[in-house]
Amino acid sequence: MQNMTPRRSSMRLTRRGRIALIATGAVVTAAVVAVVVPLLQWETKPEKPKLLTIPEGWRAGQVYAAVDKALSVPAGTTKNILPKAGLKLPRDAAGNPEGYLFPATYPITKKTTPTSLLAYMVDTANKKFAPAPVAAGANKNISNLYQTVTIASIIQAEAGTKDDMGKVARVIYNRLDKGMPLQMDSTINYALGRSTLLTSDDDTRINSPYNSYTRMGLPPTPIANPGEDAMRAATTPTPGEWLYFVTVKSGDTRFTSSYDEQQRNVTEFNQNMKSAEPTG
Repeated sequence: MQNMTPRRSSMRLTRRGRIALIATGAVVTAAVVAVVVPLLQWETKPEKPKLLTIPEGWRAGQVYAAVDKALSVPAGTTKNILPKAGLKLPRDAAGNPEGYLFPATYPITKKTTPTSLLAYMVDTANKKFAPAPVAAGANKNISNLYQTVTIASIIQAEAGTKDDMGKVARVIYNRLDKGMPLQMDSTINYALGRSTLLTSDDDTRINSPYNSYTRMGLPPTPIANPGEDAMRAATTPTPGEWLYFVTVKSGDTRFTSSYDEQQRNVTEFNQNMKSAEPTG
């Protein structure tokens, strides 16, 4: 986050002004002082902007709501300006900024508008993502940067830690290479507008383009706004043959290429969740 400490303003007499004071004597000098002192007292400090922080992994809807609140505008204002915002998005995005509202801390002044703030976020994303190579080297099915951002958004939603991101990326690429559905719970959560660790069998049968249990390939758009670490993992996944992973408990995410081992890990996860449920 950039240090936003304002500079202290001051007034100084020019060298020419000093000569004039000396030449005209004490009476004029006193008069000048009488004028200058009130000016110094009335002078105000520059406006210190408020700051809006967008966390990594927030969805567009969360960003819109935060912007509305930060700018004290009616709920829904930011989302409603999208068709006329003129954001610099890739063609594949079709005007949807999901994935390109870059997580960072942004200054807000009296001149800030929903349009200018969203444009700032998208411009920041374009600058951050521009140096990132398309992940074609990691997977033959990935052909453009927008798809890489989509993968980064899934990594952001699925990985429990920064260290796990490269492995999650590798699972995604391995499953795509083998023609397997991604089966990522995060895409189901996005379709249902929720966040949860528990996905039911009924959830996996919903009719949605974001249902990665029934649809092959990537979802049609990113499912969150990824940060630089997730984007780095998407372009440089950790080498490995993993096809499955599950976070059995906090800090314990297990990756495997064996379906049987994955089932044992899932069973342990379910047992841990059950034991954590409140009784009575």
